[in-house]
Amino acid sequence: MVYHAFFHSTMSYGIIFWGNSPHNHGIFKTQKKVLRILMGIGYRDSCRELFKEEKILTFPSQYIFSLLLFVISNMNLFVPNSVYHDINTRQKNDLHVPHAHRTMYQKGVLYYGIKVFNALPSSIKTISDNPKKFKTTLKRYLLSHSFYSVDEFFSESKH
Repeated sequence: MVYHAFFHSTMSYGIIFWGNSPHNHGIFKTQKKVLRILMGIGYRDSCRELFKEEKILTFPSQYIFSLLLFVISNMNLFVPNSVYHDINTRQKNDLHVPHAHRTMYQKGVLYYGIKVFNALPSSIKTISDNPKKFKTTLKRYLLSHSFYSVDEFFSESKH
């Protein structure tokens, strides 16, 4: 309860806008430090299982969670691939990734939200039309994997 009252609320405020910044590694280190202090474990002990036991999303998982909730809440801003072609492919229900040359745009909420949504397991993507069920299923998925980076999330989705 102390964690959520003091740290989590501050960390997650506006996370979809700054969660992909170069400073996110330092924030994640601080999150692990806070968890270690609250749980009374050593500074060299791994927190991965502790995040799972305490049902706390890691900083990267919280960023993914918040970003995907934004995408689901604003689905009218996104276009599925099926609009652009009639071929029945595995990616027809994925969101269309617009062409972008600027890194700043690629790291932004809209573009990166599409990339993260498309990397989700298909079992979670198929329930995106039911926001409540999507939210609980996504949170359960992120808690069970306890991702330490967004790249780890992307590499997991390829398996």
